[in-house]
Amino acid sequence: MEFECQDIVGVSEKLAFCLVNSCEEQQIDPNQVDSKTKTEKAASSKPELKFSCKKGILAGCNRKTSNDVLPNCHRSMSDLPAALISEILDCLGPKDLGIVSCVSTNLHRLASEHHVWKQFYCERWGLPSIPAPAPIDSGNTNEKSWRDLFVEREFRSRTFMGRYNIDVLYGHTEAVRTVFLLASAKLIFTSGYDSTVRMWDMEEGLSIASSRALGCTIRAIAADTKLLVAGGTDGFIHCWKAVEGVQHLFDIRAPQNQNTQFRLWEHEGPITSLALDLTRIYSGSWDMTVRIWDRFSRKCLNVLRHSDWVWALVPHDATVASSSGSDVYVWNTVSGDLMTVVRSAHVGNAYSLARSHTGNFIFTGGEDGAIHMFEVSDNCIETDVLKVATWIPHSGTVYSLAFEFPWLVSASSDGKLSLIDVRKLLRTSKGASKRSVVKQLDQKSVVKQLDQSSVEPPQRMLHGFGSNLFSVDIGADRIVCGGEEGVVRIWNFTQALEIERRVRALRGIRLENRMRRRRHQLEINSKGSCTDQCSVAAKKNSVNGDRNSVRYSKRGMTNKLKA
Repeated sequence: MEFECQDIVGVSEKLAFCLVNSCEEQQIDPNQVDSKTKTEKAASSKPELKFSCKKGILAGCNRKTSNDVLPNCHRSMSDLPAALISEILDCLGPKDLGIVSCVSTNLHRLASEHHVWKQFYCERWGLPSIPAPAPIDSGNTNEKSWRDLFVEREFRSRTFMGRYNIDVLYGHTEAVRTVFLLASAKLIFTSGYDSTVRMWDMEEGLSIASSRALGCTIRAIAADTKLLVAGGTDGFIHCWKAVEGVQHLFDIRAPQNQNTQFRLWEHEGPITSLALDLTRIYSGSWDMTVRIWDRFSRKCLNVLRHSDWVWALVPHDATVASSSGSDVYVWNTVSGDLMTVVRSAHVGNAYSLARSHTGNFIFTGGEDGAIHMFEVSDNCIETDVLKVATWIPHSGTVYSLAFEFPWLVSASSDGKLSLIDVRKLLRTSKGASKRSVVKQLDQKSVVKQLDQSSVEPPQRMLHGFGSNLFSVDIGADRIVCGGEEGVVRIWNFTQALEIERRVRALRGIRLENRMRRRRHQLEINSKGSCTDQCSVAAKKNSVNGDRNSVRYSKRGMTNKLKA
């Protein structure tokens, strides 16, 4: 993460605000950092905290009481108790926390090892596919810290604005209706009208295996490292279990075996959407229901009934968002209660959904070519839905959405993909929700809308391909898409990652050389100033010496004459 000098001024104000709040919550005086100041506490007045920034250093707090007990008392933030510093760092964001770590060695240690980096990472990308970092005090120096993982992933997310290569995968004989990218296993799963499920190697772009014909169109696929599910238009969900010893997790070429394959039958219409979590399978269908299945007992736990065909769904913890007709619903998966509903989210059907890892933000795409971003917050009385932003990047139906922080990617019938950076909207949405303009009341929800003047257009459009792109998915450095052409395209941004790494390395070398030249110039200037001062002093001494000698000689001459 790169910072500018002016950023420290803003962080100092945030630190002052956080320090006041932390002191009030814990009932701690900020100047009670040693035994002397504890005895000099004034009870009548409240401490006034000021953070100043000079040459990148955060000065401490200045406390003045009504009777001036401690006049001009300046202390560093690092003098505060460790527990209080931890509370302050909890209130900062990733960039502000990085700036604070540049202030001093003590703050660098505290900010770099702070537990909040794990929270930052999981809120943006979920748990990493690699093993979690070991505790700081475990003595294992080879493991990456959560801060290092966060910085590396943040660096990788910027490559989607760089160069890319396109790989085209051939194998399907008809249109591809669904694609799924399992980045942790470097696998891609695709299917469509030819009723077969294909598995591809993400790195090489080669076909690994193809299933037998399942007898109908496959419109939805979902997978993790334990289970692969595919939904057909005949109303079944075909499932493959991961097999130990198989290099690519699933043996989809094998004939149907009860130990490794099974089917779920209860839907009365085509399966349009599927999703997995650790214990459940979620399925949406044209029979106007969303069914929640137990992965181990294979039984249907709950049925969520809609008023129209279900097009898409996205689960998160104990909730699941679904789109039915033109409406968007949010359900409680434990009780089966409807938490909130957004009526007429689109003109026409709402075909696609995506969701942030925190679950607070829902993205919808519809038949009108628009993409909406909603923030959902639940309180004791009602559920608030705030429309944060709207984009209309496509001239056709938005069939699919995928989200990988901070990028929202959409696939449309106009043959284009749009890349939208929602980073700024995620930062400011909570503060902006207090300035809502329009309220549309419903029985169980309050829908609000924001001013759209500050919303940025899509940062990038990928186009030049055939029409009717039906499905898209995104990983750390790849975008996978399938459509009516019957081919699968992979946009590979690893080249941009390597270029960005080289550029950053060269920038670091240039900065180091510039600093070396600057230090050398300062040394020359300092030596030159010393020699100039010495020469001036020598000249002054020489002139005064000549004058004194002349004066003494004149005195000697006058004395001789008088004698």
